[in-house]
Amino acid sequence: MALYLIGDVQGCDAALDRLLGEIGFSPSRDTLFQLGDLVNRGPDSLAVLRRMVRYGGAARCLLGNHDLHLLAVAHGVRPQHRSDTLDAVLQADDRAALLDWLRAQRMALQETIAGQTILMVHAGVLPSWDAHKTIALAAEVEDVLRGGDLGDFLRRMYGNAPASWRDDLQGADRLRVIVNALTRLRFCSADGVMEFATKEGAAAAPAGTMPWFDVSGRQTADVTVAFGHWSTLGWLDRPGLISLDTGCVWGGALSALRVDASRAAPGHYLGGELIQVRCAQAQVPG
Repeated sequence: MALYLIGDVQGCDAALDRLLGEIGFSPSRDTLFQLGDLVNRGPDSLAVLRRMVRYGGAARCLLGNHDLHLLAVAHGVRPQHRSDTLDAVLQADDRAALLDWLRAQRMALQETIAGQTILMVHAGVLPSWDAHKTIALAAEVEDVLRGGDLGDFLRRMYGNAPASWRDDLQGADRLRVIVNALTRLRFCSADGVMEFATKEGAAAAPAGTMPWFDVSGRQTADVTVAFGHWSTLGWLDRPGLISLDTGCVWGGALSALRVDASRAAPGHYLGGELIQVRCAQAQVPG
């Protein structure tokens, strides 16, 4: 049995198919953990969703900002962007089943693999959250996504405020901060005030901010955090951190990291093996 972390696919099913071929993935034997943004901007989000549904429990997927955007568009609470590529999903005969599957996916996962704890999120974790709190707060959003008030939640999900966490936050403000941290975070201040405008790499941190994972005293420093979302950061493998969005949809690569201990490779944290395939896409980030 092999366990793989896979970065942002964003509708690039052809690249995903080649990557799974490279690693010899078998859903009857192996498990993949996909770090969010299954859909959008690439050419075949419909095929990606159908593939993951077909894999059943062998595919454990997180929700990214583009996946939540698809739910919002499908529920009529957000318009499509000019660069969206969601029409095939929205017009599919199995649309309802695919959207039901999507809303049942996770906002965060924690697994012990090869003796090490891995916390998986799409984007980031606020510095005041430890792994236990991150999973508990993610579950609050998951419960709403699976409940009967999904449309109301999606209407109130968008916005940049509040920009920081307080334990006494309630209602839409509380859920919005959780969603923004888990699906949009790149930079924040030392006290956890999030900044959302900057999409460049780590060196482009606006004054008074830093990459979320560089905040001193971050409460998730005792576990390994695996994340995607940040294509301009790219592949990052350092103690306690794994970044796996390598910009497939922008003409980069789609990446998988094998994290079980059966095929250790020198130089990779967790004894993992990095496998990449180039992607033919050449989108413009937006």
